[in-house]
Amino acid sequence: MTPLTYLAFALALISSVIAAPAPVAPEANLEKRITHSGRGTFFNVGLGACGKHNVNSDHIVAISSSIFGSGGNCEQFMEITNTANGKTAFGLVRDACPGCGAGDIDMSPSLFQSLGASLDQGVIKVSWHFKPKGFHP
Repeated sequence: MTPLTYLAFALALISSVIAAPAPVAPEANLEKRITHSGRGTFFNVGLGACGKHNVNSDHIVAISSSIFGSGGNCEQFMEITNTANGKTAFGLVRDACPGCGAGDIDMSPSLFQSLGASLDQGVIKVSWHFKPKGFHP
């Protein structure tokens, strides 16, 4: 073989290695979904622990302080289900709920009502999970 053939072969080999896709673990882009359950209540929103001002017509959620931590879930949507009637709605995390148990959530009045509950009811059983960051309904 001539030196030019060796050079062409080496360049072809190098470019095929560079262009080859790197293997990715199957779970690399997947977030594990954990479904929580607990009590759902409502509150009159305002300036939340995430530093944003909210109004009662916004679909806002306050999560337990134990999950809220330092605010890593701020601006993240949740999918919430009223377990009594199966109605589902999306809410945006914007506050912490110091009085909530780990699976409990406090919702804006409009979000609470969108789950088919009346404000007179006051408390419903809910299940919920975080949607991937960047999700918008």
